[in-house]
Amino acid sequence: MIAITTELRDALREIINIGVGKAAGMLNELLNNHIILEVPQVAVIPFSDIEREFGLMRTLSVSAVRLRFKGPITGVSSLVFPPDSAAKLVDILMGEEPLSDDLDAIKIGTLSEVGNIILNAVMASFSNTLETRLSYTIPAYVEGSMTSVLHLDMERDAPVLSATTRFTVESHRIEGEIILLFEIGSFDILKAAVEAAPNS
Repeated sequence: MIAITTELRDALREIINIGVGKAAGMLNELLNNHIILEVPQVAVIPFSDIEREFGLMRTLSVSAVRLRFKGPITGVSSLVFPPDSAAKLVDILMGEEPLSDDLDAIKIGTLSEVGNIILNAVMASFSNTLETRLSYTIPAYVEGSMTSVLHLDMERDAPVLSATTRFTVESHRIEGEIILLFEIGSFDILKAAVEAAPNS
């Protein structure tokens, strides 16, 4: 675990909450389904600790939507779901019977769109904090173990911001993880901007 102050953790959670709040509004309108998004827990860890941090989920085949961002801060943001949560979320949104183990192209597209909306809204919230623009790649859908999904060319000490994300859809509770991997130096820039913000 990387040592950060309670104030910084609360500020980071608030920035992410602002983003997921906007994403929830967009998803409600797009999918015509009442979706509540919450981020109750935020942690900052080194990349080398990522397997230990995610416990059982590291042994499962997860579904993830991933996009790279660059600007004053550079890295990769991902929205990661364990298999049961991914299947349940897509089932509810598409109004279909429980999924088979393999998501078909339409269902992958649905999950990708949800991830795209959430990740773009969260990164826009960080852009506002930094008072600058970030550029993004087209989001990519990936499946595999937690290690393979997040196995990127990151240094072992690179900071990882993990935000547990709860989806409430039609009284169903679904959990995922918003994971931001920062290149060395980027998290320090973000930290300085957050601490300098008027409401910090």
